[in-house]
Amino acid sequence: MKQIEIGHGSGGRLTRDLIRNIFLKYINSEELKPLEDAAIINLKDTKTAFTTDSYVIRPLFFPGGDIGKLSVCGTVNDLVVSGAVPRYISLGFIIEEGFPLDSLEQIAISIGEAAKGAGISIVTGDTKVVEKNKCDGIYINTTGVGEVVKALPLSNVSDGDAVIVTGTVGDHGTSIAIARDEFSIKSGVQSDCAALNDLLVPLFEVNGIKWMRDPTRGGVATVLVELSESLGYGVQVFEERVPVREDVRFISDMLGYDPLYLANEGKAIVITSGESANKVLEILKRHPLGKNAAVIGKVSSKFKGVRLKTRIGGERLLDMLEEDMLPRIC
Repeated sequence: MKQIEIGHGSGGRLTRDLIRNIFLKYINSEELKPLEDAAIINLKDTKTAFTTDSYVIRPLFFPGGDIGKLSVCGTVNDLVVSGAVPRYISLGFIIEEGFPLDSLEQIAISIGEAAKGAGISIVTGDTKVVEKNKCDGIYINTTGVGEVVKALPLSNVSDGDAVIVTGTVGDHGTSIAIARDEFSIKSGVQSDCAALNDLLVPLFEVNGIKWMRDPTRGGVATVLVELSESLGYGVQVFEERVPVREDVRFISDMLGYDPLYLANEGKAIVITSGESANKVLEILKRHPLGKNAAVIGKVSSKFKGVRLKTRIGGERLLDMLEEDMLPRIC
C-alpha cells in the first residue's frame, strides 16, 4: 500500500508529485493553478466575510461524509450564516507519515465535489507531513472568504422574534458516536453534513431576517444560551416542536445524550421577526435540506436564560455543558 512519507511535506519533488497527482487532480480552480505563495482574488468594492476553522474529526470517514467534505461544508456554512455568499477557500493539510494515499485521494475527491456543489473556489493551500504517531492521520485547516450581502448582527434580535431550526437536530453527533464503534449499535443514522448556501442565501431577501448561526459543537442548546447571554434576553424553546429523528431520539435516550446538545453539520438556527416566520418557513421547506424546518421558540424580554417547555408540560433551564459530550466531532 502506498503511504505518505516525511518527504511529502518537504517542499521537494515528492511534495510536487503529491500536489499534482492528488490535490490538483480533484481540487482545481484558475486561481489555484499558478501555485503561488498567495492567491490573487477579486472581491470588488464590497464588505468581506473572513473565517478560519480546523478539522480534527474522529473517525475520518463516517456515514454521510468524511473530513474532506466536512472541511468545505463547515467553512461554507460559517460564511453564509454571517450573511455572506461564499467565494474562496484555502486548505492546509497536516498529514501523518504512513497515511494511506488512497485514503488521501478519497478525501481530495470529497473536497473537490463539495466545493463544486457549493460553488466555492479552492484557491490556495499548504501541506505538511509529521512523523508517525505525531498526528491522528490527517488534520485540515481552512480559511474562507465571502461577499457580505446581508448584515446580520446580533443587535438585530428583539423581543418576540421567532427561533427557527432548518431541520432535524443531532444527526451528525449521533452518526459520529456510532461510527466510533464504542457502542454495539446498528443504525442507519447519517451525518447531516451539507453546505447550506443554497438553502439560506434566498432568506437574505426577507426583510424580517435578523440573525443566523450553525449549531455545530454544543448543538442548538449551546447556541441559544450564547445568544441569550450576549443579548440579555431570554429564549423560550418548546420541546415538542424541535424536530428530532426517531432513531436519533432512541439512541440518545439509550446513551444518555440530549439531542439539543448534539452537533449538527447541515442545519442552521435562524432568528426572524414573528411576522416573517411563515415566509421564512415557506422558503426553507421548498429546499430538500429544509423540509423539516420548524419554529421551535421565541425571544422574550420578560426573562433571561433559555427555558425549555417539556413535552409533559414542565419547564427546565438549558445551560452550557462544561465540555462537549462528544469531542472531536468536527
